[in-house]
Amino acid sequence: MDSYDLDGRALIVGGGIGGLMTALSLAPEPCVLLSKAPLGAETSSILAQGGIAAAVGPDDDPAIHAADTIAAGDGLCDRRMVERIIGAAPAAIARLERLGVNFDRAPDGGLALGLEAAHRRKRIVHAGGDATGGEIIRALTEAVRKTPSIDVIEGLAARRLNVRDGGVAGLVVHGRGGPIVLRTSRIVIATGGVGGLFLHGTNPCGSFGQGLALAARAGAELADLEFIQFHPTALDAPGSRLALISEAVRGEGAILVDERGTRFMADTPRAELAARDVVARAIWRHIEDGHRVFLDARRAKNLDFAARFPAITALCRARGIDPLREPIPVRPAAHYHMGGIKVDVEGRSSLQGLWACGEAACTGLHGANRLASNSLLEAVVCASFAAESLKATSAVNRPLGRIETISPSNDAAPVRALLSRSAGVLRNGESLRRAAAELYPLASRGAASDAALVALMIVVAALRREESRGAHYREDFPQRDARLSWRREIGLAEAFEHARDLVPEAAA
Repeated sequence: MDSYDLDGRALIVGGGIGGLMTALSLAPEPCVLLSKAPLGAETSSILAQGGIAAAVGPDDDPAIHAADTIAAGDGLCDRRMVERIIGAAPAAIARLERLGVNFDRAPDGGLALGLEAAHRRKRIVHAGGDATGGEIIRALTEAVRKTPSIDVIEGLAARRLNVRDGGVAGLVVHGRGGPIVLRTSRIVIATGGVGGLFLHGTNPCGSFGQGLALAARAGAELADLEFIQFHPTALDAPGSRLALISEAVRGEGAILVDERGTRFMADTPRAELAARDVVARAIWRHIEDGHRVFLDARRAKNLDFAARFPAITALCRARGIDPLREPIPVRPAAHYHMGGIKVDVEGRSSLQGLWACGEAACTGLHGANRLASNSLLEAVVCASFAAESLKATSAVNRPLGRIETISPSNDAAPVRALLSRSAGVLRNGESLRRAAAELYPLASRGAASDAALVALMIVVAALRREESRGAHYREDFPQRDARLSWRREIGLAEAFEHARDLVPEAAA
């Protein structure tokens, strides 16, 4: 297998906001940015509609934003990380503007601020109405292309971390020409989330947790994998990747109704603006009871829907729906992973030479349930934390470890139905155990092994948490258990061990 020495440069894996911001924050230190797709394409970041949460309004304060974040996290947030990240939000918005992001403006020239679920203030900074992610990706991609210290490699997929003497030695990547080893002792994983593991998700189908598989197989710790946020309102249309109907639509006054026009969440505290897990479960149960669910914005006061949400208007009309004249059919879909590679305040993982940021990382900001629009904030802010740590860490001339033979392709298709049945909006021990039995052999070999490994770790983590908390809801353990108020780590060996213990026939 050919190898290529990066000459001490850091390698950043992922072309979304986390990866782009890490590379820009490292400048002028040379680095390499790896993206399996053309830069700026096929990333969850570009699909983000709502915006970035930041306490920049005259009636707001980072302390209020932090309190809202902790309340949504349902007892599992790391307060130190919450305060550090939330406190950096206003400066992050200013930096994005300097990098060329054109945020929407109010008539007085200040930033236009929106309201989303579980926020007590209008603090959602957005761009292009409902195209915030696309605008940020545009600006950051242009900035990266213009930065001479950043070398961009496109069209190669990360497949295995190479480890020697307890630290990172390189990364095995695959492309049309076969496998190559990129030699470096400093790697950042910014590969996004796991929505591609489900039959219905809002992420690209290729977002199936590859970065988590990389870290787990290399021996790094992961945490909180059971906490997957299902966005309540994805457009109910054919296909596996569903278009998102932003939280901001409800923030502007849209309501949830069924096929009879009944507003079935009217008696729920905060109604449609309750926490996402509450809304997702309400919609899921209503659908299971035989109803269809719609988001109705026709009677929202003072809302010019087409002007405020041009992208949503266009995607609805492309599917024959006119949101100005009819309600939008919606359903929950896998959207955001609160768990991931466990990192410290500098973005360091438990494996020497490995950092992570963005959705692939578990910082402790989100706890059991992410507060709306804190995700882009985390990616922007924590990318800069990781970059500062990288700058302070000297490269090590570490020899390559043993290089294993790897399937040339990744395929999450065999996993999607299994994980959707067992680890969806509502869960129970019986279905989780069945899924563990079926995922165990898939995770051991073959083209689906990486996707199946991540799915297995999610299932085992969900089995271990015998309570309902935040986005994790167990029908057989519907109550919150104060004894389980801590983050739970998991690794590859532990996942396989639990699968063998829980499902004896899997070890046969």
